[in-house]
Amino acid sequence: MSKLNDLIKECLGYEDELEWVEFKANIFNIDEVGEYISALSNSAAILGKPNAYMIWGIENDTHKIIGTNINYNKEINNEPIQHYLARKLSPSLAFYFDETKYEDKRVVVLTIPAAKIVPTDYQGVRYIRIGSSKENLKKYPEREAFLFSILTFGLPTINNKASEYQDLTFNQLFTYYSSKGIELNKNNFKTNLHLLTDDGKYNIMAQLLSDNSHVPIRVAIFDGKTKASKMYSVKEFGYKCLLNSLYEVLNYGEILNIPQADEEGRIMERKEVMLFNYDAYREAVINAFVHNKWVDLNEPMITVYNDRIEILSRGELAPLQTLNGFYKGHSIPVNEKLSEMFLQLHISEKTGRGIPTIISIYGADVIDISDGTIVVTIPFNRINQVGDKVGNKVGNKVGNKVGNKSLNNSEIKVLAEIRNNPNITKAELIIKCDLGKTSVDNIISFLKKHGFIERVGSKKTGYWKVNQ
Repeated sequence: MSKLNDLIKECLGYEDELEWVEFKANIFNIDEVGEYISALSNSAAILGKPNAYMIWGIENDTHKIIGTNINYNKEINNEPIQHYLARKLSPSLAFYFDETKYEDKRVVVLTIPAAKIVPTDYQGVRYIRIGSSKENLKKYPEREAFLFSILTFGLPTINNKASEYQDLTFNQLFTYYSSKGIELNKNNFKTNLHLLTDDGKYNIMAQLLSDNSHVPIRVAIFDGKTKASKMYSVKEFGYKCLLNSLYEVLNYGEILNIPQADEEGRIMERKEVMLFNYDAYREAVINAFVHNKWVDLNEPMITVYNDRIEILSRGELAPLQTLNGFYKGHSIPVNEKLSEMFLQLHISEKTGRGIPTIISIYGADVIDISDGTIVVTIPFNRINQVGDKVGNKVGNKVGNKVGNKSLNNSEIKVLAEIRNNPNITKAELIIKCDLGKTSVDNIISFLKKHGFIERVGSKKTGYWKVNQ
């Protein structure tokens, strides 16, 4: 497949409208094309993309390949179209047309370089993309100011953007490095770790690695399959050095990943099945932390439902990253210096195995790139669903007897709920099992006494372990 076909496949791979790509069928109004060149060139600069593209032969809404018959070599009043456009664009822009066969249909691609130094205008008017619309840039003064800032100083990053907090301390950072066998030099660590802007202020990266990052990082657990369902709990892991937050979120994943007893076909030994693949979880969380758009100080989100975990990071792929390269593990970091730190501390690897690892286990469909976010969904491999008739299925098995006495329906119901959600509280058991507080307390005591369950950890942060 040619590079042009690779580019088309890349653009088609995004579900949402892109502010640096415009699909057209056969419409070719020359002055409208000129306005789009201005809009797409300026939007590419804002997004850090080296080029933007107009592509003919593809339906905008459906992304269906229909082919095109436009003629970009014709003349207007004896003047070649490309010369006509170039004459009316300012500053000069090295755009060019090309064409290929894609799915046996003719497709034309106009490659448009991103604006440099000053915004690109067409016939004296500067345009911008707002979603899929082409607009006059003057109508959006904040975007205009942002574009001029980018063209003057470059895109904001966690290294060149100053933190609003300048009274930062780094005790946790020193301790973390020491635990990895690396001793930081108090005299030059700020420079070596790139924690200062060019004018000597603490940057966003310094804020993230300080003893108080001022950023919340939470794991929210819901009873059902949507956020409309009842929330079990919210665990807070933020407001500290980002490295410590990451360590705690990874450890919490091990607590969530409960072993389940597979009783089907059991004769002697019980087979244990983990709730989810921890390697995939680990890679997804690390990727979310290292590639999150921290420059805006919006944190990743980790949400646990009764059938999956969703790990969301903010922002999009790095400007030079392609969709195909992303899936293949050709890593281009969003936060370059933070990525280098993760490599130094052996949190991540240069091999870029994170995304390929997830895909090899769960497939590419568990990764969704849209709406300025990247979401990885880790599905649960539940043997029994919460609320099913687990108790009735196993109630007569030897493992659910005390001597010659089988567990009663209430005891089976409580045991089933604990088996399916080791983090469940007594208050939740009262509601789910439709029992009184005294009954739940007595059943818990009975199940613990006879070895069915045991409590691991404290009442607040621990969980139930099911032994039978």
